[in-house]
Amino acid sequence: MNSSQEHRVIEDASLGDILRRTKGLSADQVLQALDHQRQHSVRFGEAVVALGFARPADVVWALSQQFHYPYAPTAEQKLNEELVVANDPFSEEVEAFRDLRSQLLMSAMGDDAGRHALAVVSPDVGDGKSFIAANLAVAFSQLPGRTLLVDADLRSARLHEVFGVDAGPGLTSILAGRAEPNVIKPVEHLPNLYLLPAGVVAPNPVELLQQAAFSLLLRELLGKFDHVLVDTPAASLGSDARIIASHCGSALVIARQNRSRVPHLQKLVKQLNKASVKFGGVLMNEF
Repeated sequence: MNSSQEHRVIEDASLGDILRRTKGLSADQVLQALDHQRQHSVRFGEAVVALGFARPADVVWALSQQFHYPYAPTAEQKLNEELVVANDPFSEEVEAFRDLRSQLLMSAMGDDAGRHALAVVSPDVGDGKSFIAANLAVAFSQLPGRTLLVDADLRSARLHEVFGVDAGPGLTSILAGRAEPNVIKPVEHLPNLYLLPAGVVAPNPVELLQQAAFSLLLRELLGKFDHVLVDTPAASLGSDARIIASHCGSALVIARQNRSRVPHLQKLVKQLNKASVKFGGVLMNEF
């Protein structure tokens, strides 16, 4: 047996072990599948499906576990419908998020001065900024390491609803100087993804975000997580987004197809440039 054949057998055995542990395949069924694979020169997963031991979706899910690429393919694990990267990770549309992830890693989220958190900003309400931030965070969580999504929209936070986690305590508690346990929440079914929710509604969001404590918090989070993304309120609601972006050090601007107005986009980009924020580009949201 040459080295490539040996490597393939090891991979097949690992896939078979995952299917045994999670989908109830017996050891005898795994052996039958290996025999079928050798006789018909097909992949192990194809052999399992051909013999009726598992569904194609089961094999795809097992492969995702084998290669540490978590997603939610079953009705029992289905996440919020907005999380398209988690619910349908192999679709052509979702490839756009992976492309964006690669571009941001190379251009906006790090430089000679170190790594940056990424603020996701947009000019107006309804641009789909939180949708993009949530799905981009899922895409980052499919890389090695840990990803944190911070909901810094202290005016109309909703990421806790999207990810199905407890709303509070959260960011407002930290910025108000109240130490709370378990503020950062793990996201179920996505083992590398965590959410810091906005927390209780604060009457003074701008004042909280302007504090040096926010920059210190982001610096601490960048030391504990490999990727940190921050959702923000629409720029039309106040100065929150610009303040958050300046603390983060980098920003991605979201526009809505057939909705966003060029003067509003130009104004926001100009404000970010004045704040010396590393600019990750403008993304046209077509979803």
